[in-house]
Amino acid sequence: MIGSLYLTPFNAAAVLIVVAAVLGYVNFRFLRLPSSIGLTVMGALASLLVVALDEILPSSSVSRDLAGFIARIDFHATLMDGMLSFLLFAGALHVSWQQLQKGRWAILVLSTVGVVLSTAIVGTGFLFLTKTMGYTIPAIWCFVFGALISPTDPVSVMSVLKRTSVSSLLEATVAGESLFNDGVGVVIFAILLATATSGAPLDLGHAALLFVEEAGGGILLGLVIGGIAYRAMRSIDDYKVEVLISLATVMGGYAIASPLHVSGPVAMAVAGLIIGNAGVAHAMSDTTRDYLHKFWDLIDDILNTVLFLLIGLEVVTVPRDAGLILLGAGAIVLSLLARSLSVILPLSAFGKARAAGAIVPVTLIWGGLRGGISVALALGLPHGSERDLILAATYAVVLFTVIVQGGTIAGILQRMERSTHTSPGAKA
Repeated sequence: MIGSLYLTPFNAAAVLIVVAAVLGYVNFRFLRLPSSIGLTVMGALASLLVVALDEILPSSSVSRDLAGFIARIDFHATLMDGMLSFLLFAGALHVSWQQLQKGRWAILVLSTVGVVLSTAIVGTGFLFLTKTMGYTIPAIWCFVFGALISPTDPVSVMSVLKRTSVSSLLEATVAGESLFNDGVGVVIFAILLATATSGAPLDLGHAALLFVEEAGGGILLGLVIGGIAYRAMRSIDDYKVEVLISLATVMGGYAIASPLHVSGPVAMAVAGLIIGNAGVAHAMSDTTRDYLHKFWDLIDDILNTVLFLLIGLEVVTVPRDAGLILLGAGAIVLSLLARSLSVILPLSAFGKARAAGAIVPVTLIWGGLRGGISVALALGLPHGSERDLILAATYAVVLFTVIVQGGTIAGILQRMERSTHTSPGAKA
């Protein structure tokens, strides 16, 4: 039985890689769904089948064994203290600094003001929603949910962008926002969670100071470690050592971020931008550049595969309550509303964004997927009634965004582009 398996880190990794390989083969061979969607769907279906089996056969303990296996993996620690650093760095490597600069103000506003605005909207709406449904949850916990569900997941977003043909500027804006709003969201979440668990009232001045320290410190750390890595790579020409330097940058930089009380995710995004732009352009030979990209593309693909499989399998840990399904449906509507307002209102100040047409807000809103980061933060909450409500709502939103939004965004953008090109006012 899985639950009785002696779960060393190697055993856990072995089980996940084997299952991911089998399901990945099935998806590629038969379903032909995008990898992130296919693995999430199959993982979720496997979890639901296990739950259904236990309902049909009361003597069955498969669901309990699977839940025990998932719990021993500790999804929160696995992602937040391990996988996230690699995924953010790998994603940032492919973001163009030139395009990022062109959209810098939109990225800055969306990843800061947008996240704060979304947190406030979701928190207020979730408080009203839970009270309407008869659930009792303190207001501060509703805003904790708002903070963990507001950032778009760069892993999910970038997997979607690979299947679209949006402009390089829009792609960089979406990718840049998702990279940085992740770090901002984690900082806001940590501040609100500390307030919720301590029982003390929220001190906005103190919270703002912590935010500046965490986010600003993360940017500074990323600049320092990225700059050191760049100079080291520029002084040698050996692809094996240079790839190793990039790996040391990620692991060493993320490891020291926590003791320094700065944002590790923000630091990884900044370091990745430096290596992926200045490093690739000025510090590497063609051979090193090729090996570096292939190495991090492989790391990115493997970790993405395991991550989306875990998201699907984690469904088995959600409390079984019909009321929570309705709560999750309400949370989906609420998150879409909050995302829409937190994109449209900030972008209303940018004439260039409006001039680009409807494709900009549609890409940012419908392409604003939530993923493993939201799930990891929810799973890391202390056990209690608040955690059950937040976890159920988080899973509903994440599964909807990955499967429904992720599965349709490419087609929607393609239809919008065709409509633009064939409209009477379009240029031939």
